[in-house]
Amino acid sequence: MEHCYYTYILTNYNRTVLYTGITNNLEPRILQHYLKSISKDSFAGKYNAYYLLYFECFKYADQAIKREKVIKGWTRDKKINLIRTKNPDMNFLNAEIFGGWPPKQPIDLKSYKILRR
Repeated sequence: MEHCYYTYILTNYNRTVLYTGITNNLEPRILQHYLKSISKDSFAGKYNAYYLLYFECFKYADQAIKREKVIKGWTRDKKINLIRTKNPDMNFLNAEIFGGWPPKQPIDLKSYKILRR
């Protein structure tokens, strides 16, 4: 399987904020956002933005970084139009990534991985 660098868009439960980021491992990164919502020490944490709406995969990190910068410069409406190209109903995609949401299994806080039983 080919390695992937992701550009992704998160939102909060009411879909009132949009957060754009990049990562090389989507599952642990979303878990980081989820766990930071407790401490409120980041934008995503402060606004409980850990619901995945959209992601793209790139072969190289610089491509994902470039795409993130482009998307961050867009208006909210343009971001929503992008999301709707792959996710027309703006459904939360976390359950697809984790097999359920919120995580019910314990989380390894050092690696931000769900400890599957």
